[in-house]
Amino acid sequence: MNARIDERNDGLRSGAEIPGGPAAPATPPAKDASVGALLKELAHEVPSLLRKEVALAKSELRENLDATKQGLAAVSTGGAVTLGGFIVLLLSAVYALSNVVQPWLAALIVGGITFLIGLAMVGSGKKKFEAQSLKPDRTMDALHKDKAALQERTR
Repeated sequence: MNARIDERNDGLRSGAEIPGGPAAPATPPAKDASVGALLKELAHEVPSLLRKEVALAKSELRENLDATKQGLAAVSTGGAVTLGGFIVLLLSAVYALSNVVQPWLAALIVGGITFLIGLAMVGSGKKKFEAQSLKPDRTMDALHKDKAALQERTR
């Protein structure tokens, strides 16, 4: 293992490029290089730098997307397990209530209450999807103020 580390360190000392890190200049600038030569070298290196920056951004986005996919899978699995637990809890509520009333009536009561709670949750969630709630009110107000200010300045 130490030999592998030494090889890597030797590679770094010899000017090898670090993966994901800044690239070593293609040609070391001469001490007495003219301004034209320096500008020419700069013109060759800037596009390369931009390509590497774009590649780095793509790589980071891919990594973030993969992490998001893994998180979504975990949340989905957790939601499915939670749903199973909720169903068992509702069933236990039916069993407990069946000690007081008939089993069919206990199931009807628990199912009805759960249904009403679900309807209330769907109704409140539905309001968030209405067109009026999606309208960017603050942005629209700021644009109207900007428009009014520009109209006053042009008068």
